[in-house]
Amino acid sequence: MSANPPADQRGTALPAEAVHPLVRVGAEWTWRLLVLFAGLLALGYVVHRLSTVMIPVALALLAAAMLAPLVDWMQRQGVPRVAGVLVAILGSIGALAGILTFVVEQFIDGLPQLSDQITSSITEVQDWLTDGPLHFSKDQIHQAGDSVVKAIRSNQDSLTSGALTTATVIGEILTGAFLTLFILIFFLYGGEQIWQFVTRIVPTANRRRVRTAGRQGFHSLIGFVRATVAVAAVDAIGIGAGLAILGVPLALPLASLVFVGAFIPIVGAFLTGFVAVFIALVTKGLITALITFGIIVAVMQIEGHVLQPLLLGRAVRIHPLGVVLAITAGIVLAGIVGGLLAVPIVAVLNTAIRSLLADDPEEVYEKMEAGEKSTVEPDEPTDVPK
Repeated sequence: MSANPPADQRGTALPAEAVHPLVRVGAEWTWRLLVLFAGLLALGYVVHRLSTVMIPVALALLAAAMLAPLVDWMQRQGVPRVAGVLVAILGSIGALAGILTFVVEQFIDGLPQLSDQITSSITEVQDWLTDGPLHFSKDQIHQAGDSVVKAIRSNQDSLTSGALTTATVIGEILTGAFLTLFILIFFLYGGEQIWQFVTRIVPTANRRRVRTAGRQGFHSLIGFVRATVAVAAVDAIGIGAGLAILGVPLALPLASLVFVGAFIPIVGAFLTGFVAVFIALVTKGLITALITFGIIVAVMQIEGHVLQPLLLGRAVRIHPLGVVLAITAGIVLAGIVGGLLAVPIVAVLNTAIRSLLADDPEEVYEKMEAGEKSTVEPDEPTDVPK
């Protein structure tokens, strides 16, 4: 029999018991969270390095969510799927090209008038600076203008390199557009088969649950795209009609800019609307600019209190604070593209994670697949044990 009793019998606490339970639990949570954070950083680094590929994939997924219901409808009407895909893509490209051509023509037609009005506004500002309460002399104004010209000339090399960089960016955009179109064709034609192939890496027991989560996430993305298009159309029509009534130049191009900006929920249409306020200020004066600002605020109120809850609220089911934070984080991490993709990514993850955590995945699967042919391959066993 040992002469030395165990440490706990001598009154000395064991090492595990020497730490307060709250400290021990906090430390365990901390290192686990640090591991998760390191994994997220590694994933973000990989995505950033592969942004040339990941961004076209994400944009193609958005476009597929917009066009997939049309392709599915044509297939139900007896149209071969490959023909439906071609009709949907070519029709979308044709409609987009027609709209862009019309908008550019309107911009070119209204640009001379806009230039004359801006020149007149600059002259009025110069007269106010010389004859108004500030009493600037004409020599001071001319010196300020000469300073701007000298600054431009001294930075001519930088501007030239910037132009070359812009040309490089345009080349990258065209390359990304072709890659997006190529990916979109395969997403529309065989997206279900692609998803089944990707999820083969998942263990058989959880495969159906993961596939169901992916399909529900894509359905949420479809709802988001539909709702966003409807909200953007209302914003563009409301603001564009107000600009046309006020006689602000380039009302149609400005409405088109608002439509594009509205694809970034909550903040996009409001920020692009400030371009319209600036154009109204330099062309029609302060009163018209204030009225334009009032129109934008009214449209944003309708969007925030009526359209967002009714349309986006059902499709995304994310609190507005979460939407704003997601957009901010997306813009900080990936610029405009990040702001555009932030909310769709959060919407898909929100729906997919809820499906993965559901208590009865079989019930979720049956509800989603009601009336549709099962996509489980015949050579697979039942993925979810009975």
